[in-house]
Amino acid sequence: MAVRVVVLYGGDSSEREVSLRTGRGIMNALRAKGYEVIGIDFRPTRECLAQLVQLQADVVYIALHGRYGEDGRLQGLLDLLGIPYVGSGVLASALAMDKVRSKTLARQAGIRVAPDRVIRREELDRVTPEELVRELGLPLVIKPNREGSTVGLTVAQREEEVRPGLEQAARYDDTILVESFVPGVEVTVGVLGDETPVALPVIEIVPRKNFYYDYESKYTPGGSEHIIPARIAPEAERKVREWAVAAYRLLDCQNYARVDFIVPKDGGDPVLLEVNTLPGMTETSLFPDAARAYGLSYPDMVDRLIQLALRKPQG
Repeated sequence: MAVRVVVLYGGDSSEREVSLRTGRGIMNALRAKGYEVIGIDFRPTRECLAQLVQLQADVVYIALHGRYGEDGRLQGLLDLLGIPYVGSGVLASALAMDKVRSKTLARQAGIRVAPDRVIRREELDRVTPEELVRELGLPLVIKPNREGSTVGLTVAQREEEVRPGLEQAARYDDTILVESFVPGVEVTVGVLGDETPVALPVIEIVPRKNFYYDYESKYTPGGSEHIIPARIAPEAERKVREWAVAAYRLLDCQNYARVDFIVPKDGGDPVLLEVNTLPGMTETSLFPDAARAYGLSYPDMVDRLIQLALRKPQG
């Protein structure tokens, strides 16, 4: 009897469209590998929860992004139900989603991160663009603490762009992270596995329209160029691969994740941007490109993730 995989995708977060595309890709790959596949456009409602329980999945593939998918809450529910699932557990998911806390852990572990300032929504009226520019310089990266896919993100190149950027980020989260912009080459490292996680080939990301990797660059076909191997110095490549696995272990990630860095123009150590515990799997996504360079086709990659999920301890 074929293994029954229930794919949860869509949802109602700000990343719904990305999740729909990821879900379709995953379901097609699973069917090609002979799995029994059922998809649920999942929302945190009693009806969806009842449907999930009734389907009696052998394993769940979480193709959701953002809140109620990537932040640990759904993982906790599946742990309580005793249903295996692809991806990291509750703690790792929650920590990676919380940029402030994951940066704090990385900094304490000796992994370089960008200088920053954390601002609560209730503090906004007391924080001035002038003091942020004086403290962190320009450009400034302003983003919600718990969003992905650059949703709500602003790169303020002028002081007058700071206030609108803060207000936009505050629409998505009550905690805003403001960081110094680090000029350099953006790269990403996929990590695959559990007991002995492997860093996949490093990908250099070259946006075609903007000077940073924004939503359009990520999800529009042709919006960015993915260069494998990345055009960075051997020492920088060694460091990002080492730190990617270190960050993965630090957060206690499972099965797979994608770790993003900037390799600075000044030649200093790479700067960790974030850890993505449920990286996108669309036709323009980075993790499938890295897996392909490693020797795994899209269906083989998805099959590997299902097998990892079925083997890992639950709870």
